[in-house]
Amino acid sequence: MARHRENQSAAFHFGAVLKVVLLCAAVCGSAVGYVWQKSQIYRLGQEIRQRETRLAQLRSENQKRRDQLAILRSPVMLDQRVRELNLGLGPARPEQVWRLPEPVAPPTEIETPPPQFAARAANATTP
Repeated sequence: MARHRENQSAAFHFGAVLKVVLLCAAVCGSAVGYVWQKSQIYRLGQEIRQRETRLAQLRSENQKRRDQLAILRSPVMLDQRVRELNLGLGPARPEQVWRLPEPVAPPTEIETPPPQFAARAANATTP
């Protein structure tokens, strides 16, 4: 009978050891997952900062180019470029300008909407 108790207690110890090992594996796995998650959060934060910096840089370049385009389109700058390139262009003479009258839209008749059902029922004679 003593042997039976020894086998039983060894099985009991094996089960307890297995539970402890599984518990430790779960805690270690959770710790590794936590560290991995924190590193991912840090990496994604760095990417967001880099992209925000790039976005601000691109917006600044766009604004500079918009300003440069506005300067190049100005009449003063265009006149200067015409003189530099000897294109022989100048302002239009009065006989070269055609003035067109503004077309007038024909008056439209205002259509009265059909009467509402309730209005028709009120006007209808009752038998």
